[in-house]
Amino acid sequence: MVFLRRTTLLRCLLVSAMLALLLLVSSFWLPQSGVRDCGSAWQPCLDSHPRTPAPPLVPDEAPPLIKECPGQSFQAWRLLQYLKSSRTDADDILLEPYLQSWDELLNFMESLGTMVGFFSQKVKEKVVLIRELALKHAAQPHGKRGPSNRSGLHNGAYRSVRSMVEAELRGGVVDFSRRTDSGCRTLLRLHRSLLWLKLLLEGLAAGPDAEGQYKTPGELSRDAYRLALAPHHPWVLRQAAEFLFPALPDRGFFLQLVCVQTQRDAAPVLRTVIDALALVHAQTQRILAEHGMLELP
Repeated sequence: MVFLRRTTLLRCLLVSAMLALLLLVSSFWLPQSGVRDCGSAWQPCLDSHPRTPAPPLVPDEAPPLIKECPGQSFQAWRLLQYLKSSRTDADDILLEPYLQSWDELLNFMESLGTMVGFFSQKVKEKVVLIRELALKHAAQPHGKRGPSNRSGLHNGAYRSVRSMVEAELRGGVVDFSRRTDSGCRTLLRLHRSLLWLKLLLEGLAAGPDAEGQYKTPGELSRDAYRLALAPHHPWVLRQAAEFLFPALPDRGFFLQLVCVQTQRDAAPVLRTVIDALALVHAQTQRILAEHGMLELP
């Protein structure tokens, strides 16, 4: 009996230590400027700064039910337009608006507070890496970099998901047996995270259970994580994540992020965004599956 008690205690101490270390490290990764003082290091902010400058969009092009939200960085209408722009090719996904969608999703994630910092930092690194690969390729002689291709994402190998996959396969950049910093591998990680956010939003848009109760955002995030990301994460990260999600803001905070007051008003807004996310995710899934890239190491 004493042995069992000691074993249980040691396991609890180990998990607590891992959690503390993860929180400490992730706090260093968060942006240190450009965000107003939100009261404490753990309090979420509605107006976290945008990731990168983006071309101007017109909010009234979005469906009328999706409003401009003054005073915050995340804008659902802007996310929706970037997602739609990424699908202008019927059988492909354009990378520049796809990454701009992630810029907006990063605003969403960082609005949730320091507890989500570990995940948002990892996403940010992947977005930056794909942009760097595009710039590097555009700077090469065959890249034909010019005034209209300053990002490397307007044409050439990194114009779209399909063109990037085909170019990296031809160039031997992708390795199916070991980890490489290829655009394809990086995109796969973003693709899995997109599923996590899609599942979270679906949970927020859903109605109550048979007893009239809604799941908390923390419960929804945990459930989405277990389906989309946990199968691909090491044990330490999975254990730490179980402690992180309960600290997410309440449902009312998420309603504020999409500029609505009630769950009834939030559902159609969220469904519109979810549908756009689903189309982008499904097309990306098809391209990666065609080339056997859904399990790149």
